[in-house]
Amino acid sequence: MHKDDYQSRLRKIEGQVRGLQRLIDDDTYCIDILTQIASVSKALQGVGLGLLDEHLRHCVLHAAEASEAEGDAKITEAVTAIERLLRA
Repeated sequence: MHKDDYQSRLRKIEGQVRGLQRLIDDDTYCIDILTQIASVSKALQGVGLGLLDEHLRHCVLHAAEASEAEGDAKITEAVTAIERLLRA
């Protein structure tokens, strides 16, 4: 994915969040709102995984080619990012 793809996906997610606000304003059935929240969360996770994939394939790879120390630092950084994604 490219920057424009991420922007497009994030705009769609933004629309979903606005939709959630309307559902709450309209006193929509709670389970329906929770279903939409799960959908938004999944969409955000998809963006996060795409960015992580890009980071691993480009930033980490280039750092590892430059030096072992730089590669190790980028891998540690990626693992920390994965931990944050999993906790979310």
